[in-house]
Amino acid sequence: MKLTILGSFSAYPSFKGFTTSQVLEHNGKSFLIDCGEGTQLQLRKNKIKFNSIEDIFISHLHGDHYFGLPGLILTFNLLGREKPLNIFGPKGIKEIITSLMKVGKTWTNYKLNFIELNSIKSQDILNKNNFIVSTIPLYHGIYTNGFLFRKKTTSHKLIVKKAIDLGIDKTQFSGIKLGKDGVTSKGEIIKNTKLVEPLKPDIIYAFCSDTLFNLKITEQISECDLLYHESTFLKKDENFAVKTFHSTAEQAAIIAKNSNVKKLILGHFSSRYNDLDLFLNEAKTVFENCELAIENKSFVF
Repeated sequence: MKLTILGSFSAYPSFKGFTTSQVLEHNGKSFLIDCGEGTQLQLRKNKIKFNSIEDIFISHLHGDHYFGLPGLILTFNLLGREKPLNIFGPKGIKEIITSLMKVGKTWTNYKLNFIELNSIKSQDILNKNNFIVSTIPLYHGIYTNGFLFRKKTTSHKLIVKKAIDLGIDKTQFSGIKLGKDGVTSKGEIIKNTKLVEPLKPDIIYAFCSDTLFNLKITEQISECDLLYHESTFLKKDENFAVKTFHSTAEQAAIIAKNSNVKKLILGHFSSRYNDLDLFLNEAKTVFENCELAIENKSFVF
């Protein structure tokens, strides 16, 4: 999978960068995660094909996380889009978008599917081709979700030479990859575990949008390959984090450490800080393997 950062700053307008938006690419498809202002420009800058986006995930209804969505929907229309677009977001997202379109007497030529969310418990919201997306309930003053993207590994890698040497016909190979035992030309049954390499772990990305620090989420995001966790403030301004239902860089690192993730990405920076390395330095005192969500930077995992 490949994650590209399109925007990584918090709500206050700034020349420093765009507000929250990311693209997760997998198997020729792109999943857009949040859609702050400027998302269209960033998609073009990063040469991400608009038509590759079939699913959009909006974490919550604060403007810096979805104000770019109406324009993007209409641009799809101008580009002659025909295939449906799925928009996953909090209850109310459908009313907001359709009201704007109604007032402007502008409608799409493609189908818009709104999947509105209101559960305070985690739920699977997308499941196709062994790719699963689940919500991560967060704590931000208004209804907010993070999203867990999981590529399930269901097919074993066959040790071809060993199977051939044992006299197993090639017609059995597909079944063996799916977990079946092999049968030699002499009728001997060979256990599946002797014919395949150990099943690789699932590939997991956790996106934790705006949220008050809360260790409850660590169980759900445990062992993920890549974790994005908002870090709007530094520790010295923790009082602002509590007041606005946000987290500090140190708190994001504590979440990463307690979740035993492989890598942490820090983002949603307040524009009050001129040096983003302060976030990195603070987080690394707790969790070493972390990076900043720098715009146009990609992470392959």
